[in-house]
Amino acid sequence: MGEAGTAPHLPYPAVIDAYGAGGFRFAGMSHRGSLLCLPAGIWAWPVAGPHDIDAAALAPVFAAAPDIGLFLLGTGRDPWVMPPELRRRFHEAGLSVDVMTTAPAVRTYNILLGERRRVAAGLIAVD
Repeated sequence: MGEAGTAPHLPYPAVIDAYGAGGFRFAGMSHRGSLLCLPAGIWAWPVAGPHDIDAAALAPVFAAAPDIGLFLLGTGRDPWVMPPELRRRFHEAGLSVDVMTTAPAVRTYNILLGERRRVAAGLIAVD
C-alpha cells in the first residue's frame, strides 16, 4: 500500500464475510476498524468517518488505478457526498467511483469480486 512499508492483513483480495461491531471478518480473520480492499490485498485503513477521506487517504487507490475498474466507497451508516475535487481526482485517474453506505458497499464488493471484476473498496467500519 505504500504506507511506511505496512504489510497487508491479507496479500490478496477476499470477500467480506461479516461487518459490524466496529470491524470486519474476511478469510478467517477479524479486523477492528476500517478496511481498504485493493487488488493486491486488504489493509487496515486509518479512516474513522467520511471527514477523514482525502487525497492522502485515497493515495493507495490512485496508485493502484491501473488494476482497478471501479472503486466502492462505503461511508459508514450515513450517506456522504464526495467533494467535487476528490471526484475529479478519480476521473483524472481513470477510475469509476461509487459512494454508498458500508452495508451496500460490502454486498456490491462481494458480488463484483465473485464475478472477477476489477473492483476495490474503502469500507468504513460501523458499530
